[in-house]
Amino acid sequence: MGQIEDDILEGSRKRILAVDDTAIVLTRIADTLRNDYEVVTVNSGARALKYLSQERPDLILLDIQMPTKDGIETLREMRSRGFHDIPVIMLTGMESKSYVLESAKLGICDYILKPFSSEDLLSRIRRVLEPDQNKFGKDLEDFEKHCKEDGRR
Repeated sequence: MGQIEDDILEGSRKRILAVDDTAIVLTRIADTLRNDYEVVTVNSGARALKYLSQERPDLILLDIQMPTKDGIETLREMRSRGFHDIPVIMLTGMESKSYVLESAKLGICDYILKPFSSEDLLSRIRRVLEPDQNKFGKDLEDFEKHCKEDGRR
């Protein structure tokens, strides 16, 4: 392909911002996703917020436990800056209900426990970014509606 076609192809791919303080995790995410998505990696919440001031990804993978500004603080600041429509999948190395509940209150669409498989990461991202490709999409919508209704009771 020529340069113009490459640019068009690159521009048409969905962009994912991966935020994690562990280089090996960022490398694994990038290696897993690079064939299907444009992947941008940063190693801190502060760098994620700086990136968001200049660019708008289609999805954010956000580690909960990071030094200085953890994932919850980063997500809270993102939401306060008006980034409500960017889907966020939290990454966590611990199964803490309090972190998951706090993340859910801030509007995450999913969370993934580390270590995760490449297949699990890809399927969860596709569920969010390509809902019409998801044969369970209608069931997921019904489930989300049910969860919202339960939350009002």
